[in-house]
Amino acid sequence: MKITDVQTFLVGTKWRNFLFVKISTDEGIVGVGEATLEGKEKVVESAIHELKRRNVLGANPFNIEHMWMSMYRNEFWHGGPVLLTAMSGIEIACWDIVGKALGQPIYNLLGGRCRDKIPTYANGWYSGERTPEHFARCAKEVIQKGYRALKFDPFGMAGREMSRQEKVKSLDLVAAVREAVGPDVEIFIEVHGRFSPMTAIEIARELEPYRPGWYEEPVPPDNHDAMALVARKINIPVATGERLYTRYGFRRLFELQAANIIQPDILHTGGILETKKIAAMADTYYMAVAPHNPNGPISTAVAVQLDACLTNFYIQECLDDFDVPWRNQLIQGALEIVNGYITVPDKPGLGVELNEEVLQEHPYVEGAFFNMWSEGWEKEF
Repeated sequence: MKITDVQTFLVGTKWRNFLFVKISTDEGIVGVGEATLEGKEKVVESAIHELKRRNVLGANPFNIEHMWMSMYRNEFWHGGPVLLTAMSGIEIACWDIVGKALGQPIYNLLGGRCRDKIPTYANGWYSGERTPEHFARCAKEVIQKGYRALKFDPFGMAGREMSRQEKVKSLDLVAAVREAVGPDVEIFIEVHGRFSPMTAIEIARELEPYRPGWYEEPVPPDNHDAMALVARKINIPVATGERLYTRYGFRRLFELQAANIIQPDILHTGGILETKKIAAMADTYYMAVAPHNPNGPISTAVAVQLDACLTNFYIQECLDDFDVPWRNQLIQGALEIVNGYITVPDKPGLGVELNEEVLQEHPYVEGAFFNMWSEGWEKEF
């Protein structure tokens, strides 16, 4: 089998554009993938077509390891989110082809399933005013949908340090959400890498009474030693990893034991197999895996395939119920969240196909981007 073509499709939404990939073969089997990278979708699309010409056309889609290394090593300037996201989209589509050719879901080709249902947590649910009343009302709506876990960033446009007034306002939002959902629902606190270690430690100690399930990316991801310092000084589990790429990017984090939960984004780490390797490395340090996923419907299908076969999987991020209303119309076979769980599918490959006519109804949106360090960003997603 040989790859004969790679096509890309940009689909516009309010705050990011989805980027989908379609790979065709000389045997008529077609695979799909996703390569969404907020704010950089056209750059990634260009990178995909560069890789297509140099590394993909004419290749056997079964030879995923060889193709991955040729894209990573032979490009020389490897690493970083643009190239790795382009590689991931291609790699995912190849796995879809392999699964379809063999008549098996991808997880059966990676060791088989460890679970039949995937627990999820809600994100993207609190768009609107940054007030305790709004956050509490929205949190109650999340629970009414059956979710038993949710995540949010209460810190507004905070940077390395915060004024006392802003600290109090942020903590009031957390208190309102905890009161709204009760003691038995997990709340995960997102920081988006805002703080200095000093601020991160101070805020974590004030968050402890609300019993968050984790404290996500409390400091920027560039300095693993700083992340380790925070992890040692607080009593809340640290989660991080969405802005790390490949097993090489995670190595130092593991060695320092700078987190309790890692959050690789399968669309940015290098794809399905690379994330499986990262998860195996994490398991040697007894770290759990909760894949990052603010992306499109194919990304959710990809995550579920991997979640199904990871021994140290914890919980899956999903914006699916809080995204554009036509999200699941973009593909055939979109997965549904019922009472906070996704049932593991048994169709070959990813089990989804692109609805190309629907894709054309939602063209690329120029400027679909929001700055999480600007006033009122919570209203934009």
